[in-house]
Amino acid sequence: MKFLKPINYNFEMITIVKASINDSETLSILGKQTFIESHGLSAPKKDVANYVSSKLTTKVFEVELCDINNIFHIAYFNNKPIGYSKIIYNNLQENIPLKSITKLERLYVLQEFHHLKLGLELFKFNIKLSKENHQIGMWLFVWVENQKAINFYRKAGFEIVGKYDFKISETHSNPNHQMLLLY
Repeated sequence: MKFLKPINYNFEMITIVKASINDSETLSILGKQTFIESHGLSAPKKDVANYVSSKLTTKVFEVELCDINNIFHIAYFNNKPIGYSKIIYNNLQENIPLKSITKLERLYVLQEFHHLKLGLELFKFNIKLSKENHQIGMWLFVWVENQKAINFYRKAGFEIVGKYDFKISETHSNPNHQMLLLY
């Protein structure tokens, strides 16, 4: 696998690069591993495996990257891709009747790097982008059993404003909180 050299945004230990279609394989690899690490125990193994093999493929990421509304970034640590994010500006949702609001659709970092707090840097980067693009806030869904993520977002100022069932398979859905942060 070929990784692009990071060029966009530097912190002391992390580089964040806007993803292009050339990064679809990297996103697929990160997407599969981080989803299994975060949600692997949330459903039967067969359901998780089927979800990952159908929803987090290189082809799916290629299609998503061709949609100009989807903004992906890859986080690198020592030139190794360790996480990614996806945001969508002006993403209205029925529980949040506000315009100019960003959806944080994905924010994942490989588990082995959690202790370095690199997810926080990727999160702050996305908040900065959202504000720079004249958004008034950000919303997201988070699995109700992912207490670590819920605590992370609450500490950042998010509040629970609704519910959502995330469908993993035809027979399994995970309950999610919908959370909102206004700037």
